[in-house]
Amino acid sequence: MGQKVHPIGFRLAVSKDWQSRWYAPQNDYADQLHADLKVRRYLESRLQKGAVSRVVIERAWNSVRVTLHTSRPGLIIGKRGQEIEIMTADISRMCKGSQVKIDIHEIRQPELDSAWVAAQVATQLERRVSFRRAMKRAIQTAMDFGAEGIRIRCAGRLGGADIARAEAYREGKVPLQTLRTPIDYGFAEAETTWGIIGVKVWITKKDEAVAGEAPKRPRREGGPRGQGPRGPRREPSDA
Repeated sequence: MGQKVHPIGFRLAVSKDWQSRWYAPQNDYADQLHADLKVRRYLESRLQKGAVSRVVIERAWNSVRVTLHTSRPGLIIGKRGQEIEIMTADISRMCKGSQVKIDIHEIRQPELDSAWVAAQVATQLERRVSFRRAMKRAIQTAMDFGAEGIRIRCAGRLGGADIARAEAYREGKVPLQTLRTPIDYGFAEAETTWGIIGVKVWITKKDEAVAGEAPKRPRREGGPRGQGPRGPRREPSDA
């Protein structure tokens, strides 16, 4: 069997959350869904150099909140917030006059963000950098920043070959079938002169809940709970 399950959809409601959070009746569902797709295409084309990793859209009655996860917030905001005002007006027009608010969430460590890593590898491929060199450099950078594991897969006419193929490199732990492991997935496309090359990235991050948990004390062997190896423990007397 091939591994054809989408890594984010496979982990929804377990360790991942939806990127569109709203509820709509049956008559309005299709319109709002197509509006979300139009907004995402608009932001993708307008913020190509903004290093946008994820776009989260939330709706509540007649208001729309768009959260942009990026490593370059200053480039998106623009001078005196002009870019934000233009995008707010355009998105409001796409959503049929709804009140729109754009929030920007800065990514502290973009080297551990899979979408950012995939975009960087795709950019290097467009500049005709060797795909092996670009993949190995991205793997080394992610491991240096504390990733548990990383896997990168490139598919297409690699190096300008006549026959398309796929090559992957991996380092560390990347358990794709474990739902509890925090795995971040990203995808990007490199538009080269030979055709489109797809880049997929899986990054295993450290589990903060497990890492921050207090260590458990080892139990003594030789007796039931409350007893040591030589019998029950004695309480100190008052005398």
